[in-house]
Amino acid sequence: MYGQNIQHSEPIFLLLLLCIAVLATLAKRFKTPYPIVLVIAGLFLSLIPRMPRIELNPEVVFLLFLPPLLFSASFQTSWRDFRYNIFSISLLALGLVSFTVYGVAFASHWILPDFTWKLGLVLGAVICTTDAIAATSITRRLGLPQRVTDVIEGESLVNDASGLLALQVTVAMVVTGHTPPLRERMTLLFYLIASSIVIGLVIAKLVAWLIKQITDAPIEITLSIITPYFAYLAAESAHSSGVLATVVCGMYLGRESSLYFSTRARLQAAAVWETLSFVLNGIVFILIGLQLPYILGDIRNHRLFRLMLIGLLVSAVVIVLRLLWMYPGTWAANWLRRHVQHQQAALPGAGYVLIVGWTGMRGVVALAAAISLPRSLQDGSPFPQRNMIIFLTFCVIFVTLVFQGLSLPYLIRRLGLAGAVVKNPEEERARYAMIEAALAYLEQARELDNAGFAPVYQDLIRIQKHHLNLLPGDRTIETGYTPEDYVRYRELNKNIRALQRAALLNMRNHNKINDEVLRRLEQELDLYDVRYASSQ
Repeated sequence: MYGQNIQHSEPIFLLLLLCIAVLATLAKRFKTPYPIVLVIAGLFLSLIPRMPRIELNPEVVFLLFLPPLLFSASFQTSWRDFRYNIFSISLLALGLVSFTVYGVAFASHWILPDFTWKLGLVLGAVICTTDAIAATSITRRLGLPQRVTDVIEGESLVNDASGLLALQVTVAMVVTGHTPPLRERMTLLFYLIASSIVIGLVIAKLVAWLIKQITDAPIEITLSIITPYFAYLAAESAHSSGVLATVVCGMYLGRESSLYFSTRARLQAAAVWETLSFVLNGIVFILIGLQLPYILGDIRNHRLFRLMLIGLLVSAVVIVLRLLWMYPGTWAANWLRRHVQHQQAALPGAGYVLIVGWTGMRGVVALAAAISLPRSLQDGSPFPQRNMIIFLTFCVIFVTLVFQGLSLPYLIRRLGLAGAVVKNPEEERARYAMIEAALAYLEQARELDNAGFAPVYQDLIRIQKHHLNLLPGDRTIETGYTPEDYVRYRELNKNIRALQRAALLNMRNHNKINDEVLRRLEQELDLYDVRYASSQ
């Protein structure tokens, strides 16, 4: 029986992966964020007659998909930028979450008279968390300032924890009928934050120490893959926040990765994690679209037109609440930056504030939270309006992802914000600093070394000067080359590497070298291509 289930599920899983690859390719070709395309495609696939039932299991989302996705995003997050934007992120991840929960609770009573205040709070807690994948894929491509993207990503990392905490409290209020006092809620919040940070840091330090003892790249990468699961499960076992512990663990390891990862592990881990994140994100977004028939099947006592109207109204409330919060929230964050952090930060323009407000897209965490609602109360009666909450959550996800996601590029261009940043000045300064450090060392070492080695130093110094002149900035060092010489230099290098690749393939095809040698030498050429691509 078990083998039959595997054989039945395997073709469906492979078909999903094939759809994800094809649809992501189409999305890239038409310059549309792939999460939007996958959600729409999943919706259309769900309408195919006799389509196999693929139900979204909240435990699978929280235990299998969420930890690595959170870890990957936090691993790539700069702690310096996160700390710099801490007040902006906190007011969104904590203040906006609370504002959304109470705002949705107030509005839902008018839109749905059957909803009590407590049920409105549950609905608000379910749909208060954002998903930054679609938003950042647009903002990065259109060249918004890094600060805007940092705030959006930081908010999505932290508000998963605050939103799930709000859900835990509001569900308990409905199930037990008891509303915990403010002091008890604040104590729980403090415990969750403090314990999650401690657990995340402890596991991160243990993993960093363990990987540092190993010099085998596959083992190092394997340890990095299982780390988010350890952090998540350890925090959940301590009745803490697995989400926040995973984020803390990933951020610490990302900051310290240069100290414990071997060179080969750093090169290979980036590709592994990028592919893993893409596959997991692709699966969850296409699964979102596939859920609609099952969600509608549980709501039979409402007309479809009325359901759609209610879904649109709730989605509009969520969008408006975020926009209402953004302007006073931005002013408050800027005031705290200047008076608490003593930053000389100018107040962002209204256009940038509007863009951050328009990127409040919801994702799989919201839907999984809705599906995870208990089916019965403490007295055994059914959880009221559970199916309606799940349906409204789906509507909010679909409207915010598709409507806001597709309109965001137009809005960015309309406000004249596209292409605001063309290059990264910090990377340019870092490249100059690397070369200047090498030149300073070579000049000093030449003076102290045997005079017979002078030609060696001269060649190395000349190479470093050429590297500096190949950088895209205006700084140059006299080497005897003109700008036209450097253009020709790049062309010749490109042609040389193409011929070297051809020579390697010819030797492999004539059985003079094996595929392992080919791949190892080809990787060296690829790294060289990347090195020179950055200077063009």
